[in-house]
Amino acid sequence: MRIQQRYVFSVFLKTDGESKMMDIGRLCLKIAGRDSGKKCVIIDTVDKSFVMIDGETRRRKCNLKHLEPLAQTLNIKKGAAHKDIVSEFKKLGMELVETKPRPHKEKPKQKRVADAKVSEPKEEKAAKPAAKDAPEKKAKAKAVKETKLEKAAAE
Repeated sequence: MRIQQRYVFSVFLKTDGESKMMDIGRLCLKIAGRDSGKKCVIIDTVDKSFVMIDGETRRRKCNLKHLEPLAQTLNIKKGAAHKDIVSEFKKLGMELVETKPRPHKEKPKQKRVADAKVSEPKEEKAAKPAAKDAPEKKAKAKAVKETKLEKAAAE
C-alpha cells in the first residue's frame, strides 16, 4: 500500500512583531471551495484561523486551512481596495479576469386575486330538490322492481 503524504505548512500570525508566514500581502493559492485553484492575496486578519482575501477569488473571509501560501508577497496595505490589488497583480504579470455582477432585476409583484376582481355579489344557488325527493325515488324504484318480478313470475 502506498501512504499519502500531506504537507503541513507552518502558519504564523501576528505575534509581537516576529516574522510571520501568513501576513498581509501574502500571495496564496485557494485549495478548497468554489474558488479552489485560484490565486488570492491576504488583505486582513480576522482572527487566528480566518483571514480576508481578494484577487482572482471573491473578496471574502477564508479559513487558513483552505489557503496554501506562496513565496511571493504583494506590497499592499491592510484592507486595500480591489483596484489596488488588481494593479499589484498586474505588476507581477498576472491578469485578473474582471467579472461584472449580474444586473439586479426587479421582482414582479404578484397581484392579489381579491384586488384584481371587483367584489361582485355571488349568486345564491337554489336548494337541490333532489335531496327532498330522494325517499320518493327509492319507493318508485322498488315498485318498478316488484312489477318486473311479477311479470317474470307470471310468464
